[in-house]
This record gives sequence, C-alpha cells and structure tokens, in this order.
Amino acid sequence: MASKLEFVEFIVDQLKEAGTVTYKKMFGEYGLYCDGKIFAVICEDQLYIKITEAGKKLCPSLAEAPPYKGAKNYLLVDDLEDRELLTRLVTATCGELPAPKPKKTGKKKTAAAKASAENES
Repeated sequence: MASKLEFVEFIVDQLKEAGTVTYKKMFGEYGLYCDGKIFAVICEDQLYIKITEAGKKLCPSLAEAPPYKGAKNYLLVDDLEDRELLTRLVTATCGELPAPKPKKTGKKKTAAAKASAENES
C-alpha cells in the first residue's frame, strides 16, 4: 500500500521548524529532504528516519526497522504529534549527515566525442 500524499504533507508541516523540508516521490513512496539532505523516507504511511548517533541518543527508545524489504534499518517514529521532538530529532540527524553532492552540469560525452578529444591531444 503506497503512502497517502496527505500523510506526507502532514509530516512536512510538523517539521517546518527544522529547516526547508521537501519531499520527492520515489518508487511509489516518498523521500524527505531537509535543506537538500535526504534524512528520511515515508513508506506505508510510516516515518522512518536515518539512524545517526545523535538521533539514537536523543530518542533511544525508538525501534529500528527497515522501511521496505532489503533496506537498511531506520528509526521508526511512532509519535508524530510531538512537533518539538520531531524537529529536534531531524535537526540532530541532519547535523550528522553529509552535505548533498553537487549535481554535475554539462552534457555527457559520447564514446565518439571522447575518442575524438583523445585524438586531438
């Protein structure tokens, strides 16, 4: 069962104090981003946040579970009404996550273009 857009929008609204929180549909479910960093997924209307030391320290009682078969474990957040705690958890988690890689710009060279460039040098 895919997640409902209304649920995703509710979570984004709950996290509005954590930074610029956006979502992107991925494989029928949703990835959540804060200031460009992917920090969580929503699968089957459940919130899963990436595991970090800061997140585990802040919320040690959260269960760890994979959001889908074959995935790594995430923290499964069940109390979605506590906006303050959610904000602190996301802020702490994102503080430990690496910055997003810059997107490559420009056109990809074809094999023929690469060969031509090598011949010129």
